[in-house]
Amino acid sequence: MGRTSRKRSTLANRAIVASAALILGGGGLIAVNVYASAGEGASGSPPGRTWNTGTQMSTIDCPDVANELPDVPDQARWEVDRELAAMDTQITDAYQQFADRKDEISRDPGLAENAVLGPLKAKRTASIDRIATAVERNADRPQGLDGLAPCSLRADDDSHGGGGYGAGDSQGQDAGQDAGQGDDQGADQGQGDDQGADQGQGGDQGADQGQDGGQDGGQDGDNGQGQQGNGPEASDFVDIQSVQPNVDRPRQRRGASRGTFTTDCGRNENGKFNPDNVIVAPGVSNGAHHMHDYVGNQANDAFASDDDLANGDTSCRNQGDRSTYYWPVLRLQNGTAENDVDADGGGKDQNVGEIQTPSQVTLKFVGNPTGKVTAMPRFLRIITGDAKAFTNGDANANASWSCTGFENRQLKDKYPICPDGSQVVRSFAFQSCWDGQNTDSANHRTHVAFAQDNGRCPNGFRAIPQLVQRIVYDVPPGPGFAVDSFPEQLHKPVTDHGDFINVFDDNLMKKVVSCINGGRKCR
Repeated sequence: MGRTSRKRSTLANRAIVASAALILGGGGLIAVNVYASAGEGASGSPPGRTWNTGTQMSTIDCPDVANELPDVPDQARWEVDRELAAMDTQITDAYQQFADRKDEISRDPGLAENAVLGPLKAKRTASIDRIATAVERNADRPQGLDGLAPCSLRADDDSHGGGGYGAGDSQGQDAGQDAGQGDDQGADQGQGDDQGADQGQGGDQGADQGQDGGQDGGQDGDNGQGQQGNGPEASDFVDIQSVQPNVDRPRQRRGASRGTFTTDCGRNENGKFNPDNVIVAPGVSNGAHHMHDYVGNQANDAFASDDDLANGDTSCRNQGDRSTYYWPVLRLQNGTAENDVDADGGGKDQNVGEIQTPSQVTLKFVGNPTGKVTAMPRFLRIITGDAKAFTNGDANANASWSCTGFENRQLKDKYPICPDGSQVVRSFAFQSCWDGQNTDSANHRTHVAFAQDNGRCPNGFRAIPQLVQRIVYDVPPGPGFAVDSFPEQLHKPVTDHGDFINVFDDNLMKKVVSCINGGRKCR
């Protein structure tokens, strides 16, 4: 059926960061200060609240400092990004301490605070101070960051249960709708794209049924604990057939830009991947702590400059597209060791299993339902989704999971169990509004935005071509696969995300805009 393992040509072990992760498996039951995750940049309940009923802790929950930063001067951006990457490493090191002493911690709950959380807080406090100092050299010192230093232990309480896009999940639902819109505008892509095109009904019902389906459909997956004991769990999967159609495509208004531009950059058949992220952690090897698939630009690693990208080779058929498109790899949890089993981003970061080459990758740029689009600036950086959504909450989550033949049913926080003959589909509908000035921002988000419910961009933003990615995998039916993730994110489907840097040449970008605004389908 075309299911293939990624054959890696070169995977250098990274020496800068030696990190490993853990969940407290093996029945380790502890009672310590535990805070419920309260979403973006918060740590939930105040210190002092305890769970003393033998709760099994599964992860460390730390506020995401990057999401709380004010504007960072350009002169301080590199130093701040490196320090934020160091804070990610501090978390994975804390996991290792947790793993090494889990038996002691189960007997002496206070040890978790003294040996893990306390030292982690001290390191984070020092990093936050260095970030504030770097900003202060060129702007006012940011206030209130110290409160983000403490971390907590938390259980895997399946707080993202529900499966389908419910009525309350406005941004995530929009993402699923946008993914559906992209498929509708490119009817040549995949099976079932038009199935239920007008059936924007039953999202809540799908959520309820999806939760039940996940409980019933995933019981055979390694006793519900994942290959390394840190996810995914049986409850992370749902039978796609139990989810009701929930995609409601936005209405096209007079003057809408209805065209599309599709770029063919392959499926990463040549096996380019690394655990870096040049957007979030430039200059830091293993800045992602998970492995990325790359298509398009072949020069992308942690140290790539804009000039490197401009002069890099590309896997895209149209050589005018040197953009870089990357996302976490998907692995089979089948006990097979990959070549990165002892490497950073792989086994050292609890990402194990057989990496899957997609059976199909579609990269399509679509228009705006209310008006024309304008050209993207060269080297515009966009991150969609949140790699830390399990602990951050779903404010920035933008995952969309489905199956071929069922793409009018989208999931954000469950992996789909597809029937025989159907393949797993990951979709990313990127932000489609730009602030007109910046190619990046301090948190790598605020320079771009999603369109509002009426299809218009927020005030101060202008519509740009929207990248819609569709990635298809031929994997065995049932549970048994997962995306790579930061160790503490437990391979949750809600953490799925995509990254893009625009390196179209000017002439090709003009063609993209012309095709979209002119209502043509171009390649």
